[in-house]
Amino acid sequence: MRTVIQRVSEASLVADGEPRAEIGRGVVALLGIAKGDTDTDLAWTVRKLAELRIFPDEQDRMNLSAEDEGLEVLLVPNFTVAGETKKGRRPGFDTAMAPGEAAGMFERVAVALGERVRVQTGVFGAHMDVMLVNDGPVTLVIDSRA
Repeated sequence: MRTVIQRVSEASLVADGEPRAEIGRGVVALLGIAKGDTDTDLAWTVRKLAELRIFPDEQDRMNLSAEDEGLEVLLVPNFTVAGETKKGRRPGFDTAMAPGEAAGMFERVAVALGERVRVQTGVFGAHMDVMLVNDGPVTLVIDSRA
């Protein structure tokens, strides 16, 4: 699983033209699920999303996690994050998990993450507009296989 995470001061999501989610300070996580991702990848990703220390402490050092701060995560299914760009000029998506299987895995990530932090989600397979204010900016890519 590969996830692009952004520390945000606020974010919202519209799916197929309908408002779906809105968070204040927290994390936006664009989740790409790849062929071969397993429960091990799921557990690793959930742990990283909850525990990654990207929020400032009293000394303004990145030393606190979303879980530490009681913050929300806006979890967005995004198959393009699982894509590859090494060859040619057009991204390839052969590495992304098939939609039916990926939808179930996405739901499982959302449930497991929801046991640790408050989670709002995008809609699997929908056209989504994600609006956010990147705080910092802090943007990282986490990859359970890297």
